Amino acid sequence: MDKNACPIFFRQYFPFWDKLTPAQQDTLCSATHSFSYTKGENVHGTGGCTGVIVIETGCLRGYLLSEEGREVTLFRAYPGEVIILSAPCALKQEGISFDLMIDAEEDSSLLIVEGSSYARVSSENIYAETFTLRQTAARLSDAVWVMQQILFMRFDRRLAAFLLEESVRQGTRLSLTHDQIARYMGTAREVVTRMLRYFTAEKIIRQGRGVIELTDVEKLKEYVE
Repeated sequence: MDKNACPIFFRQYFPFWDKLTPAQQDTLCSATHSFSYTKGENVHGTGGCTGVIVIETGCLRGYLLSEEGREVTLFRAYPGEVIILSAPCALKQEGISFDLMIDAEEDSSLLIVEGSSYARVSSENIYAETFTLRQTAARLSDAVWVMQQILFMRFDRRLAAFLLEESVRQGTRLSLTHDQIARYMGTAREVVTRMLRYFTAEKIIRQGRGVIELTDVEKLKEYVE
């Protein structure tokens, strides 16, 4: 990364920047690079240390992948967000292990800080370490919430909550396929199709090719509540 742009970037996303030594600042600047990914491309896989990701444009999806190929979406991240879990080498000293996959949900532009360099600075600087742990805790909290839903919430409530959450981002006309919803929710496509048919019969939604229109938002909220 250009040395003139580096302080502006790090102050915007990493509040510990001014607590670093000049040598630590140089380390992070030299280790930060721009990348572009197309929709559907893998950004981070299990067993690697991709680095700390900052999203400039686009959207990323973090998920777990079972041996049978089943996916459970843990989070989606949008422009301005920082992802630490893609740098597991920076978390080893804290005893945190997380087999996470991250794909580009849309064409995305990212800035990535090399994992090994970030890990070294984080181990040396208490302010960087504190930021790392807080960011990790927030992501893990999201993951626990998702697992609680899967384990303890009826699927009709989960689906209603998912559609309402999507409507905040997309409005009442959602560009979603049954396959996408199944991947996001960690279930079989057939289960999603069956429940969407029920919602359609109840006149809560209308379905088209790759589109779900919410026609009764209040009824969806009743399911969630």
